[in-house]
Amino acid sequence: MSLLDRPSGSDGAGAQDVAVLLLDGRGRVVWWSRAAEELMGETPEAAAGRPVEDVLGTGAPETTVVRLPAAPDGGSLLVFRPPAGAGRPDRDRELARSLLNQRRLGVAEFDTGLRPTRTNPAMRALRPAGADEDWLAALEDCDSEKPVRELLTRVMTDGTPVVGVDCRSGPAGSDPVLTLACFPVDDADGTRVGLAVVATEPTARLRAHQRITDAYRRAFEIGESLDVVHAARDLVELLVPGLGDLACVDFPDDVLQGRDPTLGYPGFDASAPRRVAVKSADGAWPSAMVQPGERIPPVPDRASNAAVAVGAVLKADAAAVRAMLGGDPQLAARIMPEGMHSTLGCPLYHRSRLFGYVSVWRTRTPEPFGEAELRLLQDLCDRTAVALDSAYRYMREHRTALVLQRSLLPPAVTVSAAAETSGIYLPASGSVSVGGDWFDALPLSSMRTGLVVGDVIGHGLQATATMARLRTAVQTLADLDLPPDELLTHLDDLVQRMQAEAEQPDAVGASCLFAVYDPVSRFCQMASAGHPAPGLVLPDGRTEFVPVVPGPPLGVGDNPFETCEVVLPPGSVLALYTDGLVDYDHDIGRGGEELLRNLRRFHARSRPLEAVGRDLIACHPSPERPADDVTLLLARTRAVAAEDTVHWEYPADPAAVHDARADVDGQLDTWGLEDLRFSTELIVSELVTNAIRYAGGPVGLRLIRGPVLVCEVSDPSNTQPRLRRALITDEGGRGIFLIAQLAARWGCRYGARGKTIWTEQPLHLAGLPA
Repeated sequence: MSLLDRPSGSDGAGAQDVAVLLLDGRGRVVWWSRAAEELMGETPEAAAGRPVEDVLGTGAPETTVVRLPAAPDGGSLLVFRPPAGAGRPDRDRELARSLLNQRRLGVAEFDTGLRPTRTNPAMRALRPAGADEDWLAALEDCDSEKPVRELLTRVMTDGTPVVGVDCRSGPAGSDPVLTLACFPVDDADGTRVGLAVVATEPTARLRAHQRITDAYRRAFEIGESLDVVHAARDLVELLVPGLGDLACVDFPDDVLQGRDPTLGYPGFDASAPRRVAVKSADGAWPSAMVQPGERIPPVPDRASNAAVAVGAVLKADAAAVRAMLGGDPQLAARIMPEGMHSTLGCPLYHRSRLFGYVSVWRTRTPEPFGEAELRLLQDLCDRTAVALDSAYRYMREHRTALVLQRSLLPPAVTVSAAAETSGIYLPASGSVSVGGDWFDALPLSSMRTGLVVGDVIGHGLQATATMARLRTAVQTLADLDLPPDELLTHLDDLVQRMQAEAEQPDAVGASCLFAVYDPVSRFCQMASAGHPAPGLVLPDGRTEFVPVVPGPPLGVGDNPFETCEVVLPPGSVLALYTDGLVDYDHDIGRGGEELLRNLRRFHARSRPLEAVGRDLIACHPSPERPADDVTLLLARTRAVAAEDTVHWEYPADPAAVHDARADVDGQLDTWGLEDLRFSTELIVSELVTNAIRYAGGPVGLRLIRGPVLVCEVSDPSNTQPRLRRALITDEGGRGIFLIAQLAARWGCRYGARGKTIWTEQPLHLAGLPA
């Protein structure tokens, strides 16, 4: 039996310990096996070409050498192994045994399927209570935020060891629980048989370094919301537990009120700070300390305190803090947490203005704050101060736009003969500035009312200015008594001209819905330019959307708008809104159905509209901080009773003027409006005479009694009457001038056939309540 065939353990060494060398005819090394490399401590490249005597003589003087028969090319094959009980294999076994017996190094061995096959007592002690055998692979790499199993798989596949991998068992941001090293395990032939993992618990210094590194990484989240209070909350979330056990942020009153902070340190009394954000590692903020929203109690106004307020980071222990507070135990209980042994304080200073003050305490963490923590807090406070300054600038623009927009909106509640209305505008919050949403309730001729709601593209002052131009244009066009489709057509032309003037034409546009309700006929006409259909609550409780067909948004052009006409019984409620009210996770359809359900649920047909509007806004997914502007206009319709309106029709005969005056006199007597007889007779006489003389017949005359007395004269002509100043020598031309003097309002509107001239006289002129 040859040496290569000897069984393992026959004389203290196995076949895996046998080394093989190939020599050439001159006795020089040509090749040797991996076992020879491990036994001799030299690589094949270093031994190649050297005489075998040099290699064996210096590398293994106590080896047993066996020379086998010569190879066919004149070379020789040399086989050798160390004597029993000697050599490197024994040292390897001792090293492995020592490693497994370490008390502070956890060692685990895995097979090629990543199943644990052996662990030492230290690794078993690191295993959490109740964890299964696969607990180690289930940990998460703190850097890659991937399971450790993926790391083990990579090491098993490519054979590259990894060292110093920090792993955690909790959520992102929690401290690491173990530091791992992982390397592959191969047999003597180089075949991968598994891998080994060495685990250690992180030291306090390593945990502190990890917390600081994580804090710097999370610092980019500070100030993302452009809200000063949210920036303070972001900061304390980062400071605890990243830096200390408790943290708070205090703001001067100027910052909270949106005023520009004064230059320098104004003094404690002038700054009037309040606590705005707190966090405790225990979860509950100590009840004895100043709570969020409360004023900070006065502290001794000393020069040292002023230096602290405008200086760099202050590091102090409990005794130093008590001395700064004048030794007052009650004040100390309000300012210092119980058990505090180390604190850091830093002002939020930017552009020579004080935006606040940050305090961090350690109570449970035994180590005091070090220089690295001081630098970290300074960097975080500098970044927070910049974020606060940016948020403050945004807040000023936001408030300016909000004040401008609210000044352009009509009164929230209006009451007329046609409808009672209630409007609500809720601006967007967060990083989104005020938008261009608006609503309006316009008094039109003959006791009709116009309802409009619109939404301008974009946010900020530019959107508000665009809204102001469009609202003014709608009011002007509505005074012309244009039908809804024609009004939107003119408004579309205006938006196209605004686009031509703008530097960014695509940023100019709007959607709009315009409706006109007539309380006499009870017809409501409306047209939409890319705006959602209004909700409708009928007196019997049924809810539906008005079947209006939306046209293109304003500014698109080319396409006409369609008019929808519906009959609204008295007591019907229309709900006009912008998409911010019904945008439920970008699902406007679902939001619209929810709006109809809420209109039924809140009894919109019977309750005060203001209360219904508040309830509808409260159902919004984010009523306190909506992502987009929310606008809602509710209108409950009314009707003019049949006995309060009368209509006559006359031929184109001058004698009809006398009949018209007689009919009006009789009707005014019936209504008890004798005091308006003279003015009304004169108005009717002038209007009917002009209609017969210049337009022909038939001539219609209608009186409507409501808060005002409406007198309408209709004729088939489309000629617009003009108010002009007649000369002394002119025989005519004073009729419209007299009408303008007698009536509170007058105007002309066009219909499908001809025109209607109307006048209004307040009823209080007749001694009756309006």
